[in-house]
Amino acid sequence: MKRVSTRFWLCASAATASLIVVLNTHSAPQTGRQAAPKRTNELTLAKLRPGMDSLRRAQRVYRRLEPQPNDKGAFVLHNMCYRNDLFLETDSAGGIKTIRLADNRSNAVVDCYEKGPTQPPLLATGLGLTTFDSVSKVIALYGEPDSRSPSTKNGQPLELLYYAFDWAGPDVPQVMEVVCTAEKEGKPGQVVEITLAAGSL
Repeated sequence: MKRVSTRFWLCASAATASLIVVLNTHSAPQTGRQAAPKRTNELTLAKLRPGMDSLRRAQRVYRRLEPQPNDKGAFVLHNMCYRNDLFLETDSAGGIKTIRLADNRSNAVVDCYEKGPTQPPLLATGLGLTTFDSVSKVIALYGEPDSRSPSTKNGQPLELLYYAFDWAGPDVPQVMEVVCTAEKEGKPGQVVEITLAAGSL
């Protein structure tokens, strides 16, 4: 009786050990494989959506939007309080093709502390990116860009971060470009320009 009982417990112990090994194998982290980073696309810039919104809607939202001289289909809004400018490019039907937000450090800061309807809005992407934000915020919001390339403006070294959103489907903006200052003396780069476009740039 004892021998049978001993054999039973030995078999049961062996089965339990095998089960633990199997469970550990399935629950152990896969060190050789990592989850793909989550991709995030953008839909709007300055509360406008290229490829979907019209110039008429933009003019309702921003009453100070002005046509650019000698550039048909191009419009600008000088957002002096936040020292940036909003540029729109439209097609022949009045649809917005491209939206660009660029810093303008030369703009005078006027009436920035007024309250009410005269207070200018903060112009930003739908996820909250605007000019003067850090490069690290760009990466935190949208992940690593599809490409990074050096650029210059007025002799200033810059970096262009390029994001393609075609993977999200044809009904969303297809491209976003973020131009940043280069890191200098340990100071992180800052966003100087954001472009969101319905098609390729």
